[in-house]
Parts: sequence; C-alpha cells; structure tokens
Amino acid sequence: MDLKGRDFLKLLDFTPEEIEYLLDLAADLKDKKKKGIPVDTLRGKNVALIFEKTSTRTRCAFEVAAHDLGMGTTYLDPTGSQIGKKEALPILPEYWQACSRVSNIVASDRILWRNWQNIPRCPYGTD
Repeated sequence: MDLKGRDFLKLLDFTPEEIEYLLDLAADLKDKKKKGIPVDTLRGKNVALIFEKTSTRTRCAFEVAAHDLGMGTTYLDPTGSQIGKKEALPILPEYWQACSRVSNIVASDRILWRNWQNIPRCPYGTD
C-alpha cells in the first residue's frame, strides 16, 4: 500500500484498510525491534521535532522511534530556538524530510504547515 506524501492529521483521513495496514506495520516494526532485527529504511532522512510545550516522554519516544528507523532528529522548542519567529519558518523545510509538531494551538499549526506544505507531518496535541 502506498501512503507516500500523506499526512496523518486525523483518523478520518484514512480508510479502515489503510488504518489496518498502519497498525500491522507498527506491529511488524515492534516485533523486529524485540528480535534485534535492524530496520533502517529511513537512513539518511531527518525529522524535526517541534515542541510548543516540553514533554520528556514524547520527545524520548519520537527520538527512539526515529533512531530505530535510521533517522536523525532535531529537537526545537520555544526556549532554545527561533521557531516562533516568522522568518525561521520558510527555510526549515530545506533541512528535514518530516516534521512532528507537538502543539495545542491549531492556528499556529496552520501557519507552520502553510510554510511546510511538502513535508510529511504528524501533529500531536499536548492537552
């Protein structure tokens, strides 16, 4: 099943068959990790982890998952980056092939995604 270029914004964006495929894929990846079988299908790719609020558990989960798939990660939050500044948004897509936005403000997501139109993303709410 080809899901390339699709964004995971809500369950309703996918058919039941696509959801089942994703769950089966997740189970397969988890099983391979338990058995020590490397899966680096995303080697050489990078993901930006953009946090509006800090979350140690979420950050660790994303970093471990990305590492397990061979990806590099960059963690950005409001205190250690210029991510909230208007000029920073348009240039960032040059560096990352995926973006995960952990946020509770939908309006700011719309502004960010408008600038990152061609990058797959998975936003997660913190509230």
